[in-house]
Amino acid sequence: MMLQIVFLFFSLFNLQVAEAGDAKLQLMIQERDQLQAQWKESEAKKSGIFGNRTKKDMIETNQWLERILAKDNQIMDELRMIGSIETAVIGQEKEDYKTISFRLENQVQALRRALAEKDQAISEKVEASRTFEWASFILFLVCLGMGVWIYRIKKSL
Repeated sequence: MMLQIVFLFFSLFNLQVAEAGDAKLQLMIQERDQLQAQWKESEAKKSGIFGNRTKKDMIETNQWLERILAKDNQIMDELRMIGSIETAVIGQEKEDYKTISFRLENQVQALRRALAEKDQAISEKVEASRTFEWASFILFLVCLGMGVWIYRIKKSL
């Protein structure tokens, strides 16, 4: 019972961590989408002579790309952390299942031993019953034989 409560606690903790991690991940993805939209705006910006791009425009575009790359790295770190948490929770659940299966195996072995003891007790009682049956049968035959013998003695007199 205690093990089931602990298992339930870890399951709820895992669910809360997953929901919090998913919300954080969704927020990071939205931020990345905003950065990408701003990058597209800077990519379209052409402030040079005759509508060409200037060095300043290209530097600004590269800065947006660096911000996008940094956000991608944050997203990857978050995914790795979520993966490690899930791996740890799965490892814990695996250990819980091992404990449960070990306990159940011990119970099965105890039940097998009890069943073997009961079978032996039944066999002993059946054997005692057979001994009594044979003794009763032999006594019946002896009484029948004596009755026939006494009947013959009385008849011949």
